[in-house]
Amino acid sequence: MTSPRHPSVREFPIADSTAGPYGVAIGPDGAIWVTLVHAGEIVRMTADGEVRRYQLDESASGPSVITAGSDGALWFTRFRDHRIGRLSLSGQVSSYPIPSPAGGPYGITAGPDGALWFTEMNSDRIGRIAVDGTIEEFPLPEAGGYPSMITAGGDGALWFTLNQANAVGRIDLDGEVTLYPLPTAGAGPVGIAAGAAGGACFVEIAAGQLGRITPDGRIIEIPLPDRAARPHAIAARPEDGSYWFTEWGANRVGQLGPDGTIREYDLPTPKSEPHGIAVGPDGVVWVALEIGAVARLAW
Repeated sequence: MTSPRHPSVREFPIADSTAGPYGVAIGPDGAIWVTLVHAGEIVRMTADGEVRRYQLDESASGPSVITAGSDGALWFTRFRDHRIGRLSLSGQVSSYPIPSPAGGPYGITAGPDGALWFTEMNSDRIGRIAVDGTIEEFPLPEAGGYPSMITAGGDGALWFTLNQANAVGRIDLDGEVTLYPLPTAGAGPVGIAAGAAGGACFVEIAAGQLGRITPDGRIIEIPLPDRAARPHAIAARPEDGSYWFTEWGANRVGQLGPDGTIREYDLPTPKSEPHGIAVGPDGVVWVALEIGAVARLAW
């Protein structure tokens, strides 16, 4: 089904402007779960805007990216205190220190093996944490690459971005890594999302472009209408084959259609700084806004 051109956009306040909403995920309970990176909290919000906040054990933990795990809990990275966090649907919080000191875990995704896979920005590693808390790490061949977001691909591997190495990487379940350099120098890839057809789509924050990579590593770049838009996070919308992404610098949410057409939608509040993005099973798009809110794009 193809979505109408113009979704309705509504904002829901979830915290004050200093809390820093950042990552967003759809939980197994159908609620929207958001990290508050500055407040050290996780928010649970229902589709009609009812909010509940969960305080972590350390307010300076810096919860960043969040995802639903195979065990029915929410898993998230704690960038500032170098841990992986787990929050059950009943509100129980657990945390696991990663082996690499000051590793800086950032992106996280549920893997095809039932574990959670995450990036370590500061230590040039990809990590894997089983639902029992056991962690193993895989070193990357590129030093100072700044691995950022990660996604589970349709090929049974994990795909991730290397922001400073200007590349997209692939790691299989045995830890074998392949890197694919981007055509545009200094593009600064960040968000990445896998699609149903295989391969992945990613954003280039410094170049103002999107990129598509096929399972065999071929890359196509797609310039945005506003090259200063600073695209940040991206999510697939399986029901129509589109990708949705945040434009941090332009205060918009963008859509890449299956035919390659780009559409953009302004957010109601100026300078809202959209960060994380997620798509629900009903096709509704949810966006975390730095101003202390969540935006909903629905049809």
